Amino acid sequence: MISQVEYKKRREVLASSLKENSISLLLSATPKTRSNDTEYPYRQNSNFYYLTGFKEDSSALLIVKKSKKVKSYLFVAKKDKALELWTGKRVGAKKAGEIFDFDGVYEYEELSKIFKEELLNKDTLYYDFSHENPQMNAFKELCKNFYAHKNIAKKIERERLIKSDAEIELIKKAIKITKEAHHRAMQVVPTLGYEYELLSEIEYVFKKNGAYSDAYTSIVASANAANTLHYISNDKPIQKGELLLIDAGCEYEYYASDITRTIPADGKFSEAQKELYNLVLDVEKEIISMIKPGVLRSKLHSRSEELLCEGMVKLGILKGEIKKLLKKKAHKKYYPHGIGHWMGIDVHDEASYKTKKGKEIALEAGMVMTIEPGIYLDKDDKKVPKKYRGIGIRIEDDILVSEDGCINLSSKIAKEIADIETLSKSK
Repeated sequence: MISQVEYKKRREVLASSLKENSISLLLSATPKTRSNDTEYPYRQNSNFYYLTGFKEDSSALLIVKKSKKVKSYLFVAKKDKALELWTGKRVGAKKAGEIFDFDGVYEYEELSKIFKEELLNKDTLYYDFSHENPQMNAFKELCKNFYAHKNIAKKIERERLIKSDAEIELIKKAIKITKEAHHRAMQVVPTLGYEYELLSEIEYVFKKNGAYSDAYTSIVASANAANTLHYISNDKPIQKGELLLIDAGCEYEYYASDITRTIPADGKFSEAQKELYNLVLDVEKEIISMIKPGVLRSKLHSRSEELLCEGMVKLGILKGEIKKLLKKKAHKKYYPHGIGHWMGIDVHDEASYKTKKGKEIALEAGMVMTIEPGIYLDKDDKKVPKKYRGIGIRIEDDILVSEDGCINLSSKIAKEIADIETLSKSK
């Protein structure tokens, strides 16, 4: 778990990058209506949570920097017995003041008054430009004519890139649960008839282990459905003799996992499936071996394109000289996405891949990213050898950049053909 000491340190690191005589305001996520008077399960805004560890709505964080002194204040919803009967107990300002390490904790209704007081003699207002919260408009209106507005989100997201030991442990826990879910899927898939049946097995494992939400909408794609990259309907029959692409990861205490495995629906790979699968697996292994501090993500992606292009030529999927094919981007038809992305509190952590000046950010120890090469061959593509048509394969792992290389945090999730087939027989 993340300690209050760490949350306070995060705010201090952020404040060190802010201008003197500034005020920063971050608001909690707004509950989302599902239909009529029912709501989606609430999830806190990621940047707000990163700096506070506070999970309730109707809350705010105010950071005031003046004369090199920094103070931070937390605002929370007041206790209301009538409302709590319907929506559950609130922490309240008094108890929050005992739990959370702030210079002051107040009821949310006091935010406007204190905000106005702290505006005096300030030059800059920071807030999250990307966070849609209707209440923020009123605060922006107060400052629109005489304050410089700065986007604090970019600063927080850059800080979030380097994970602490505590954060890494939470990611490991999420991956451990996800490992159990994927292994269960490999075991039971030969006995099931529909994609949604397999999805229910995965979600059961997540929830029984305390991961109450997915890190993203899971993909369980049988046969040609795997060639739709964001296939989430998960409602088709599982076709025996075909492959099944499963992109599923849980979120544990706000930290994500993101794992993809491609498995045979009846427990055994055909020869054609093995050829394509081994191509993707070999590419993934080589790209992971390249990861270390100082390496650029663009270099990893370019190398994955070269390797996949070479492999597709060998298998007769592409024809021509490798360099010319790459220049024409012929491979993009079958490998249209990037090699991976940042991961942390969000499954796709929002930090940019470049600095303000447009220079690419090199990998640093403590960063976590996914590596996920893939190949997607639609069943109706007559240019593809017939034995490969309708096959979509992606293999994805979660990688921690270390001081001298990297650590595959999801290395214990089966991905070798023999290991997957053995698990399929073990049920």
